[in-house]
Amino acid sequence: MDILIIGSGGREHAIAWKAAQNKDVKTVYCAPGNGGTHFEHKCINIDLTSIEDLKNFAIDKSIDLTIVGPEEPLTKGVVDAFKSSGLRVFGPSREAAQLEGSKIYAKNFMKNYGVKTAEYAAFDDFKEAKGYTMECSYPVVIKADGLAAGKGVVICEGSEEAAAVLEEFMMKDIFEGSGKKVVIEEFLEGVEASILSITDGEVILPFVSAKDHKQIYDGNEGPNTGGMGAIAPNPYCTEKVLKEFINNIMSPTLKGIQAEKLDYTGIIFFGLMITKKGVYLLEYNVRLGDPETQAVLSLMESDFVELIESAIDKKLSDYKIHWKKGHSCCLIAASGGYPGKYIKGLQVKIANIKNSKVFGAGIIENGGTIYTSGGRVLAVTSTGNSLEEAIAKAYEDIKEIDFEGIYYRKDIGRIY
Repeated sequence: MDILIIGSGGREHAIAWKAAQNKDVKTVYCAPGNGGTHFEHKCINIDLTSIEDLKNFAIDKSIDLTIVGPEEPLTKGVVDAFKSSGLRVFGPSREAAQLEGSKIYAKNFMKNYGVKTAEYAAFDDFKEAKGYTMECSYPVVIKADGLAAGKGVVICEGSEEAAAVLEEFMMKDIFEGSGKKVVIEEFLEGVEASILSITDGEVILPFVSAKDHKQIYDGNEGPNTGGMGAIAPNPYCTEKVLKEFINNIMSPTLKGIQAEKLDYTGIIFFGLMITKKGVYLLEYNVRLGDPETQAVLSLMESDFVELIESAIDKKLSDYKIHWKKGHSCCLIAASGGYPGKYIKGLQVKIANIKNSKVFGAGIIENGGTIYTSGGRVLAVTSTGNSLEEAIAKAYEDIKEIDFEGIYYRKDIGRIY
C-alpha cells in the first residue's frame, strides 16, 4: 500500500508513524509533512498543499488510501474532491465538517438532537451581541464561529471584558472572518476531557480518553494555545462518566449524523466538560486532536490502517480496538513567545532520547539539520505502567532537547 497523509503538524507525524507500522504499507507520503516526518521510517515529504495538487498526486501515484489530518482542508471539501475522482479517502465531507467549521452549526445540531451542552446564544451583529453581554450572568464563554487555530475561545468575567473580546472578534476581525459571527455560552465549571473516536456513519467507536492542557503557563494560567501537553487515559473519565457520555452525547450525535444524512466516515472528537451537574459537550472536532493524538496512538495496540479501512468499508460494527495497558504523557516543547510572537529558524538539537518518541511539529529539515518553523516545535511522548512513570520518562527526555528560547510546562498530567 501507498498512503498519503495531508498535514504538517505533530498529529500528522504521529499518524504517519502509526501507519508505517502496518506491514503492507510501502510508502507514506506526507503532504507537506515536517522535519520529523522527513526522518520517519517509510515516509517521504512532498511539497503539496492545494486540494487540486493533492488530488492529482493521488491519481498519478495510484495512492491506496489518503488520511486527512487537519480541519481546514476538511472544511474546504478535500474529501468530496477525492471521492468524486474515485479515490479512497478517510475523513468527513465538507458538509459534515461544519460540525467543527461552524460553532453555530454545531450548537444548533446539538440542540436539535438532544446532545447535552451548555446554554448559548448566537450572533452575527456586533450591537446585538454587545447588548446581550450587558444583561447576561457571568462568567460567559465567547467563541468565534469559524476556525481560529484553537485560539477563538475566551472566558469573560464581566461585561467590559466581553465587549472588548467582541470588538476584537467581530469588528477588528482578528481571525480574518472566523470571528464575524460568535457564540456566547454559559460557563461550565469542571474538568475537561477529550474523547477521540472513529465513525463509519453507522457506529461510533470511542478511543481511550485523554486530557489536554491548553493554557500556556503552569497552573493553567495565561492564554489558550493549540495544546501544551496531554495524558491518556484521563483519570476523571470514570465508568460513570463514560456511560453518561455514551448516553447523552455520543448516541444522540450518531442519530443526528444519520438524520441529517451526513457523509461522515472519519474521526469525531468530543471535547467534554465533566461537571458536578453531569457531562457536557463543549465542542466537536472532525479530526484527531493535537497533542491528544500523540498520547492516544501511543497506547493503541490495534493496527491504525486496518481500523481506518474498516471504517471506509462500513465494517466498524465488527471491529474491536485493542489498547495497551498503561498510560501515556505528551509534552510540547514550544518556541519562546508562543502563542504570541516567536522567532523561527532556530537550530534544534536532540541529544540522547531514552524512553520517548519525539514527534516533529513546528520544525523543518535543511541539509540534515532541524530548525524551528512554528510555535509548537516538538512533542515528546512516553508510555508507562503508571501515569507517574509516563510523566517522569517524558520530562527526563525533554531535557535532551535544546533550541534558543525553548519553553515547556512543568505540570502536565499533575494538574487538572
